[in-house]
Amino acid sequence: METEGPGLLFTIFAFISGFSLLVFIHEWGHYAMARLFNVRVETFSIGVGKELFGYTSKSGVRWRFSALPIGGYVKFFGDASVASNPGDVASGLQAEERAMCLHYKPLWQRALVAFAGPAVNLIAAALVFAGFYYAYGLRVAEPVIQTVVEKSAAEQAGLLAGDIILTVNGDTIERFSDIGSLVRLYPGVNIDVEVLRGAENLTIGVTLGTSYMKDRFGNQYPYGVLGISSPPATRHQLGIFGAVGEGARQTVQMADTMFTTLGQMLIGLRSIKELGGPARIANMVGEAASVSFENFIWILALLSLNLGIVNLLPIPVLDGGHLVFYALEAIKGSPLSKKAQEAGFVAGAALMLLFMVLVTLNDLQSMAL
Repeated sequence: METEGPGLLFTIFAFISGFSLLVFIHEWGHYAMARLFNVRVETFSIGVGKELFGYTSKSGVRWRFSALPIGGYVKFFGDASVASNPGDVASGLQAEERAMCLHYKPLWQRALVAFAGPAVNLIAAALVFAGFYYAYGLRVAEPVIQTVVEKSAAEQAGLLAGDIILTVNGDTIERFSDIGSLVRLYPGVNIDVEVLRGAENLTIGVTLGTSYMKDRFGNQYPYGVLGISSPPATRHQLGIFGAVGEGARQTVQMADTMFTTLGQMLIGLRSIKELGGPARIANMVGEAASVSFENFIWILALLSLNLGIVNLLPIPVLDGGHLVFYALEAIKGSPLSKKAQEAGFVAGAALMLLFMVLVTLNDLQSMAL
């Protein structure tokens, strides 16, 4: 079993510095949008728990680094907790104070403040991807089958060299790399592949093969295999707008992959053991940083994308949970009762604690192999 890699101290430093940067970007999104709407901010914290060091700005914001580098928060005036739930504090404010309190702002402004954090993470990821495409160009191969691997899923289904792949499982294919991005999501699953063969459109059912990717701890992650090769790719040098467009495309594609994978876990098509916790993520960041600065930035972009997506999940205490409360408020015509909101936050906190225990157990099992 291969376990060599960057040293422990290097890994810890790379993880804390990289993850702290992502947390800052996320919380800055909330902060900047709140300040735009004249919301008073009391605390901007990188990390949670006891304050290690910090300072108070002229505007009254306490900027702080906290002991546990597993997240962060922006605490607004009137918040009952760092999860931004309203409490008795918000209900006893004077008119001048209400004007600076998030919980008395119009619904659309509160929703934008909640959405801004994940949005900035997604935008940051897209801009990093765009920077790589601008610097290194884009290699593109046409979605044409060059060769079919013997005894592969493609051969057994009847796909032929020269077939032009139009769709995979209903998703439109524009370039050969799109095929792999979709196929690897469905190990051992029956999918439909639409091809253009000569002048005829054919829809062919394919039962994908399964292969496994191993990490440095011996964990195996299944992915689908079709068994075809691409024609030679050509490199395209992109301008700024082309690179930004390609960065946005990459972000949307990866986000779709994440949602698909999470959905497969919920219905049992994938094992929850594929989820990694802080230790596994730290190892991934440390290994990337040990290879090159470019690899480190790329992996941070992927984590920024993950952070944005996870925070949009409809779980109270996450930004997605706030957005659900706001949606219900819009439908109901008034905010949910304080008791209902508190129950939601307790349930959300319990769910997140369970999730952290689960991924940590996954990490521990991995390290014990």
